[in-house]
Amino acid sequence: MMPDTSALPAAQTFADLGLPPQLLAAVGKLGYQAPTEIQAAVIPPLLGGHDVTGVAQTGTGKTAAFGLPLLAHIDPARKGVQALVLTPTRELAIQVSEAITAMAALSQGVRVVSIYGGSSYTAQLRALSAGAQVVVGTPGRVIDLATRKSLNLAGVSYLVLDEADEMLRMGFAEDVETILSHTGESKQVALFSATMPPAIRRVARTHLRDPIEVATARPSSTTSTINQTYAVVPAKHKIGALARVLATTEAEAALVFVRTRDSAEEVALSLTERGTPAASISGDVPQRDREKIVERLRSGALDVVVATDVAARGLDVERIGLVVNFDVPREVEAYVHRIGRTGRAGRAGTALSFFSPRERSRLAMIEKATGRALTEVQVPTPAQVSAHRAGRVLSALPDRIGRGRLQMYREQVQTFADSHAVDPLEAAAALLAVHVGDPGPAPRHHESDPASEGAGAGAGADADFTATFSRSSGTGQDRPLNRRKPGRTARGTVYRVAVGRTHGVRPEAIVGAITGEGGLHGRDLGKIAIYSRFSLVEINADVGPQQARRLDRAVVAGQRMRLRPDNGPGKHRKTYRSTAPTHRTARRG
Repeated sequence: MMPDTSALPAAQTFADLGLPPQLLAAVGKLGYQAPTEIQAAVIPPLLGGHDVTGVAQTGTGKTAAFGLPLLAHIDPARKGVQALVLTPTRELAIQVSEAITAMAALSQGVRVVSIYGGSSYTAQLRALSAGAQVVVGTPGRVIDLATRKSLNLAGVSYLVLDEADEMLRMGFAEDVETILSHTGESKQVALFSATMPPAIRRVARTHLRDPIEVATARPSSTTSTINQTYAVVPAKHKIGALARVLATTEAEAALVFVRTRDSAEEVALSLTERGTPAASISGDVPQRDREKIVERLRSGALDVVVATDVAARGLDVERIGLVVNFDVPREVEAYVHRIGRTGRAGRAGTALSFFSPRERSRLAMIEKATGRALTEVQVPTPAQVSAHRAGRVLSALPDRIGRGRLQMYREQVQTFADSHAVDPLEAAAALLAVHVGDPGPAPRHHESDPASEGAGAGAGADADFTATFSRSSGTGQDRPLNRRKPGRTARGTVYRVAVGRTHGVRPEAIVGAITGEGGLHGRDLGKIAIYSRFSLVEINADVGPQQARRLDRAVVAGQRMRLRPDNGPGKHRKTYRSTAPTHRTARRG
């Protein structure tokens, strides 16, 4: 029977936990206040040399709970690997490594290295050879480097299994057993898991010595700061519903969950086409690109990421205020992990799940398992999207009015109103509609055509963009452009960039380069069409000479963009025909 410390009184300050002076100073420098429940319960026994089994969710401060005692055990004079942290995903390995590195800022001579698959061996081997004492890695890469004799585990005296249940669920059970068996028997082990199923308890019985079991709150209790909502949305309308939700949310950033990597790419591309730049993270996205996407999300250069469950593990970004379950997960635990990407460590957040009419039984299952009823909400209508956008524009007017120099514009509006015999207020309303992207009712083909009813205000906010770049309807042929004059569309200017499908470029990479290097906003971009050796991008804003030079030199997928206004097929008509994307390629990017 493992001792239970779940009822121990919480320490009031980190000074109460027995940490060495340099770690206390580092804690203060990082701005930590009082220790969290898991930190107060775990740090003292780990400092005392006990093995520990901790039941805790991500976002509760468990990285510091095991990281601070880990650093207290490190001998900076020894250059071999003394501590090993195993994580289920590359993202979590990077996150934990960065956190421990920050905690070790005042510990002279301590080096932390992260190792994981999907990335070059060279940098990781170089870091290990330089004498790292702390290694954070995924089981597969740890075994790989250990087998190659590049990673020596013989000196490991402190080992952490982070998110052990997820490692077992992902099929790492054998790898974890192998690593545990090939490290010294005298090592101290800390095992952390969101749940404690029989398989995890077997690992604890086999590899931990009289562990102290620390159980904080129930796994679902960390969702108490999350406003859990749902909407009933037929499958064929989910993309439109998602676009309207994202267009009206007040959250800084959003994370959208789907089941498959193909869905992640499809949803991200569809959102980008509708004016909401989004990137996708899934198992087949190269690690370098994944890290760039997460960094853009963290810095505010990107606001929407579409991800699969595995790809999002360990993704801890404070800006995420909204999680959308585009596809409802099959398991309740996956639901809890997903919505835990927001409302972390006491912060408020919102979770929205799309249920088709046939999935109501899953709703009941989630409510029963979490002990909380989800609130049904209505997806915003296109008119509400336009009203929301108009409200944002109007909220900026008092400041602009206060700055003055409006006489010329007032005269322009008055002249227009007089010459067209319209009320100036009507002209101002039309200007606002144009600014928010509301084209007005679609033209009627027949007097009694019911399809045109209700197309009015805001219809354009959800309707598929009138094809500037015409996508295939299943014939396998695309007409790249349909414009009145070269380089122009009804909305903006079409530019050509010298990177295409053969270079492995993705739509979100082009969006990221243009917004990041050119200083443009996602709303300034329209359709993106990717061809074999080049791509076409619609930009609905003026691109100045300096911006054009930066974009010309920007690198995407290893190629210079070489941004130029596109002048249509012309003498290159054969090139356009031979490189036009198939329906599948255009859809997946």
